[in-house]
Amino acid sequence: MKLGLTGSIGMGKSTVAAMFAAQGVPVFDADAAVHRLQGPEGALVAEIETHFPGTTSARGVDRGALAERVLAAPEALRRLEALVHPAVARERESFLAANAAAPLVVLDIPLLFEKEGWRDVDRIAVVSAPAAVQRDRVLARPGMTEEKFARILAQQLPDAEKRARADFVIDTGGSLEQTRDSVRRIVACLSEPGNS
Repeated sequence: MKLGLTGSIGMGKSTVAAMFAAQGVPVFDADAAVHRLQGPEGALVAEIETHFPGTTSARGVDRGALAERVLAAPEALRRLEALVHPAVARERESFLAANAAAPLVVLDIPLLFEKEGWRDVDRIAVVSAPAAVQRDRVLARPGMTEEKFARILAQQLPDAEKRARADFVIDTGGSLEQTRDSVRRIVACLSEPGNS
């Protein structure tokens, strides 16, 4: 059973992914894969430097510099995605092969709906929180501005639409224990015979 986990920026997806892992569920974290691929020894660093000169160093890709280059330029963003997405897909396939015997795996995919990743999973869980909570979380991040937040949101499917398309909605607007309970219920539900 492949459970796709997604949610807009600032909704708490990383926290929820860690809760699934704490329940013993193997989790593939697409963001972590991107960080590895763009890190000091990352397989994508040279290619990214070729396409976006000046955005890398000995420490790997400067994600802030790269974001500034592509967020306001749709064509540049498409070129970057053409490099990153196939590399992440290969990492995901390796993860699935390594966990083939697991009854349930979680695929933490940031743009699950936007990039057609929903086609590759059996069920979908969307992490959601009230808009005011989301905004406060995102604007508290270093280097984040209202303008940057607005640009990121414009590229993501609205939260209400994600929730409407989900099999499970995990509300992170309450306490951590409430969120943890939601995760436990989903794991129990998907572990029942007949739900795969």
